[in-house]
Amino acid sequence: MKVVSELLELRSVRSGLESPVGFVPTMGYLHEGHLSLVRQARAECRSVVTSIFVNPTQFGPKEDLAAYPRDLERDLALLNREYVDLVWTPEPETIYPPGFQTWVTVEEATQRLEGALRPGHFRGVTTVVTKLFNCVDPDRAYFGQKDAQQSLVIRRLVQDLNIPVKVIVCPTVRETDGLALSSRNVYLSEQERQAAPVLYRALTAAQLAFLDGERQAEALRKIMSDTVIAEPLADLQYASCADPDTLIELESRVERALLSMAVFFRKTRLIDNLLLEE
Repeated sequence: MKVVSELLELRSVRSGLESPVGFVPTMGYLHEGHLSLVRQARAECRSVVTSIFVNPTQFGPKEDLAAYPRDLERDLALLNREYVDLVWTPEPETIYPPGFQTWVTVEEATQRLEGALRPGHFRGVTTVVTKLFNCVDPDRAYFGQKDAQQSLVIRRLVQDLNIPVKVIVCPTVRETDGLALSSRNVYLSEQERQAAPVLYRALTAAQLAFLDGERQAEALRKIMSDTVIAEPLADLQYASCADPDTLIELESRVERALLSMAVFFRKTRLIDNLLLEE
């Protein structure tokens, strides 16, 4: 496994990799969810590249950039075990050189849910992903369903800008109690960790109601909300039942929907989602 930080070295090593090249962009502090993406890339591609870069432009002024967990040595050991060919660990000034002033913005898909609550977040995501794609030049890129809106936004980005990358969205990886794996789970206290599976319980309660015939969007949102509110340590930020292609909230009969939510456990904010289809 080759580890590089300089852009010229990245391009030099990348030019020698066999195609197709699969790419897994990460912010590090890797868990089984990231590794599942790497394994799918390994299964489908001749070469696998990952990046580890904590992107400052997708964090808001009151978010956890400084405290975001980092352990590069551990991450590299995990990637080496998965037979990754190349890891890029750029410095911030490589991605955002002095005088940087060019941004990539996806409009409608970023205006709801996470985009509405985290102004500027998706501008940071779409800009850094565009730069990573330009630098790595992959054939396929792998993302997790847990960040459902991000995946939708990146697909729109690739389509609109004619970027020659196939975006692959892989299933959410969960703990045995249903909690979606996230680097932020490390922030949870022991009590909060015991309470955190309430997100999955809420989503699956609405999913079961849907499978039993409930088709009213507001009823499904209420099932999710009531489940979370019943957990004393959980502070619900939103519970959504939206069109999975536009993220517009559904107001009547549901045939397909993305159920999603954001919940605070004191300062730790967790998100999760499930897709409903008849």
